[in-house]
Amino acid sequence: MPPPADIVKVAIEWPGAFPKLMEIDQVSFNNEKKCLIPLHERIQSSSMDMKLDALKDLANSSRDITFAQEFINLDGISLLTQMVESGTDFGDLLSFTLTAFVELMDHGIVSWDTFSVAFIKKIASYVCKSAMDTAVLQRSLAILESMVLNSQDLYQKVAQEITIGQLIPHLQGTDQDIQTYTIAVINALFLKAPEEKRQEMAHILAQKQLRSIILSNVIRSNKPINDEMAHQLYVLQVLTFNLLEDRMMTKMDPQDQAQRDIIFELRRIAFDVECESNNSGSFEKRKSMYTRDYKKLGFINHVNPAVDFTQIPPGMLALDNMLYFARHHQDAYIRIVLENSSREDKHECPFGRSSIELTKMLCEILKVGELPSENCHDFHPMFFTHDRSFEEFFCICIQLLNKTWKEMRATSEDFNKVMQVVKEQITRALTIKPNSLDQFKSRLQNLSYTEILKLRQSERMNQEDFQSRPILELREKIQPEIMELIKQQRLNRLCEGTCFRKISSRRRQDKFWYCRLSPNHKVLHYGDLEESPQGEVPHDSLQDKLPVADIKAVVTGKDCPHMKEKGALKQNKELLELAFSVLYESDEYLNFIAPDKHEYCVWTDGLNALLGKEMTSEFTRSDMDTLLNMEMKLRLLDLENIQIPEVPPPIPKEPSNYDFVYDCN
Repeated sequence: MPPPADIVKVAIEWPGAFPKLMEIDQVSFNNEKKCLIPLHERIQSSSMDMKLDALKDLANSSRDITFAQEFINLDGISLLTQMVESGTDFGDLLSFTLTAFVELMDHGIVSWDTFSVAFIKKIASYVCKSAMDTAVLQRSLAILESMVLNSQDLYQKVAQEITIGQLIPHLQGTDQDIQTYTIAVINALFLKAPEEKRQEMAHILAQKQLRSIILSNVIRSNKPINDEMAHQLYVLQVLTFNLLEDRMMTKMDPQDQAQRDIIFELRRIAFDVECESNNSGSFEKRKSMYTRDYKKLGFINHVNPAVDFTQIPPGMLALDNMLYFARHHQDAYIRIVLENSSREDKHECPFGRSSIELTKMLCEILKVGELPSENCHDFHPMFFTHDRSFEEFFCICIQLLNKTWKEMRATSEDFNKVMQVVKEQITRALTIKPNSLDQFKSRLQNLSYTEILKLRQSERMNQEDFQSRPILELREKIQPEIMELIKQQRLNRLCEGTCFRKISSRRRQDKFWYCRLSPNHKVLHYGDLEESPQGEVPHDSLQDKLPVADIKAVVTGKDCPHMKEKGALKQNKELLELAFSVLYESDEYLNFIAPDKHEYCVWTDGLNALLGKEMTSEFTRSDMDTLLNMEMKLRLLDLENIQIPEVPPPIPKEPSNYDFVYDCN
């Protein structure tokens, strides 16, 4: 089909850039003439209107890596930083300048270490001002986050320019994007701080009531929490719990009197006794009394319980938890100790040993000491409801352990079995993301040992139903048609397409691109997007194409070129698990970072299916089991001559009158 008469193709070339073949609408040509004036010159124009239009164009064009490279070669980054340092631009001019700067730096072409103290001070000043344009504030926070994450030297300079107190007010507004960027900066400062300064920073955060401000203005606000905010809250949660790592990995020194005094304090609170002086009774008598009491407290070493705390993890953290429980939940502590000391030896739940193992288990559940994952959003609101949330978490769980021990009628030989049940109770309760510690406690009340047995039995029955030989033979026979069904589903999902985020040098990833397979399974259509789309993106709006016939291979993880290039991201195994690349021609790649594990499996399965290779992801195995089990159930029902309706039953209508009471009698 010939192009419209008004459209002409013109080759355009200007100094310092590659020639381009562009389609120009002759009707609007006069309006577009200014686009042909070199952008570099227009940015420095004395005309404010021309300068503003040029900066808008620059902000949009800078997303393209080819353009960015050429603009940077023309010393464009230096030009932008000089404009910021001069302090003459405000409002939209400054906003678009900072936007262009962020976009250009995201390509990773220029090192962050090249910027002057004057530039850092100017960016920091925009964050510290009480009334600042939202767009400027947003870009400034993003720049500070990138500086801190990408350069230890810049971390030092940024930390000197801004304080937590200056960031806190940005959390008390209603703009969730600003709140997210602010928490991201706090997280970056926290992450890059030397170990000896992290505790000091945590103390400042506590003084400034960061936790309660986040709880009131973010978690309990009327706005739903988006994925990026959830990620930043998760990172803050991880970094806060990682402050426990030092105590978790510190062995107790049995000769340290201050540490031994903590054990004496546990004994004093439990049995309402004062530590006897050296003159009160014989040494052997005192030793016998201490040994008896330490046995009642449930320590493994009755003579010198300090030895129990030389195991790392959990080290001294277990003793810290025990002392917190004894002081802040004294009645519950005394009840547990006295209750167990009055039982037969083999039926007592040893408080000391239980506390040590429970602390270790809670550290494993919360992954204390591990770096935050790049793509995780798994924050728990209840941990933002108390300044000592880990200790309170322990206090709830140690009481649960004692309750479960009694329900199981456990003996000392059952200790590991009890711990397994308690771990299952805790992890199941955490899956519903309780909003408060009281909600968590209520959930645990419903997960008694009896309930856990029922859940296990139900899950076991579902597995055992399909283990007989005839059933296994039938499963094997119908497996190929189920695999074909899964393959079609994967290809259909590729046809619908997925929005991917672009990975950059800063954590916040505001650039998107979309990829989808054509309905005839012949071509991959892809292209950049301005923002995350709502629903599918049409093929004709995606600028680039890759014929499936040109695809040579699909590689994953460390074999992906964008994982090799991003050295700073190598440490993050979560990101590696979501990375895959399509190799085409000789050395060209289309690089992906999946939004989650499910999309990763859908795309790697679908691409392998297109190439005639086996689908091997964990989701394929899971889907195979689910569909096979469902098919088997349907066939067994058919054998019993039970009619299965073609359409599902109608959904019951909502009652018009809710004013009724159910009579339990």
